Amino acid sequence: MRIMSVDFGDSRTGIAVCDKSEMLASPLTVITEYNFERCAEKVAELAKKEKAELIVVGYPKNMNGTAGERAEKCAEFARLAGELSGIPTELWDERRTTVTAHNYLNETNVRGKKRKAVVDAVAATIILETYLAYRKNSQKAP
Repeated sequence: MRIMSVDFGDSRTGIAVCDKSEMLASPLTVITEYNFERCAEKVAELAKKEKAELIVVGYPKNMNGTAGERAEKCAEFARLAGELSGIPTELWDERRTTVTAHNYLNETNVRGKKRKAVVDAVAATIILETYLAYRKNSQKAP
């Protein structure tokens, strides 16, 4: 199944996709959009273009497992992107993915403007990798 993941942000939204066999998650792009609705429209259009069969949106729970204001905004974003695209959406716990993305970029010595341009796509890739591992381990994969 072709799955697209989204690391939604107020200004930059990272996008990653996997291959049909669900073996490889890859960063796709970063959408720079400040308008909530326009960003959801762009994600919906990209999901259709990429022939995604599922959209996984990062759900930033608080460390204690509760859903705060940011998580609620991401849930609303997922609902809207799913509605606009006609593609099923799921929320996926993304705690610490951006921190992990920064650590990966530190290890590869990516700095400055280049780092800012890719960190959200790397975070989306981490979200997708953890989701794919869950599917594989829970036998949800085809």
